[in-house]
Amino acid sequence: MALRGNLRDISFTQILNLVNLAHKTGTLILESPGETAQVSFREGKLTFAQVGNESNNLASVLNKTKKISAAQYRAIVQHGSNISDKELGLMLINAGIISKDEILLSLQQNCTDIVHRMFTWVEGLFRFENDMLPPEDRINVRLDLENLIIEGSRQLREWELLQDEIPSLEMALKFTDRPGADMKKINLSVEEWRVVSYITPKNTMQQIASVTKMNDIEVRRIIFGLLQAGLVEIVRPSGQPAVGVIHSFPTEHKEEQLSLVNRLINRIRSL
Repeated sequence: MALRGNLRDISFTQILNLVNLAHKTGTLILESPGETAQVSFREGKLTFAQVGNESNNLASVLNKTKKISAAQYRAIVQHGSNISDKELGLMLINAGIISKDEILLSLQQNCTDIVHRMFTWVEGLFRFENDMLPPEDRINVRLDLENLIIEGSRQLREWELLQDEIPSLEMALKFTDRPGADMKKINLSVEEWRVVSYITPKNTMQQIASVTKMNDIEVRRIIFGLLQAGLVEIVRPSGQPAVGVIHSFPTEHKEEQLSLVNRLINRIRSL
């Protein structure tokens, strides 16, 4: 009997359990409102995952995980568009740019990140295609599902909590009039400061997520922390969206980060 149905009746976690226990080989196709994904397995092990048309080739994955430089990535895109992932991987290894283990770890992390996103999909259709395998030119991984299922279940509980606290990303944020902490002592990550730099009643949380390239759970997690710290509050969006004209936080240089952080602190304290 074909494995197909609705995510409202059978959760993604339950599907993974079935695949794991039955040692199934094939590809799971998921179609949620506005998004599609495919997750491939071989004998109950995760081998490949992709969401929609998101770039998921080896060059993109290595660039995202900072295993190759931006210049190396541009060179690959410009001159290596016809090279398969397997060929590219071999070329990079032979050139001493990266090791086989680093390539596999990057691909494993990418697959894991994609599958983690699936745990928050609670609506949509799914079907399992026994004869459908990943593209032959891709490098497959081989990951046990048990740890993914445990971590995914934990993430689903976190997602439900975050949805209760922040039910809609179509609302905006503003800094509280009197933050309950000394801003000079606040230690935020680069990702958190990127979100902070876009906070204004003109920007919805969804717009902030889009411009910072964060998914729903990532931006909710950061906003939840800011709310709990008493630094921001949720408000209705006002005026025209301002995301398009606010400068981002694209630097990794510590001095530039510190300069921006100081300006943000001064801005928050002046409100």
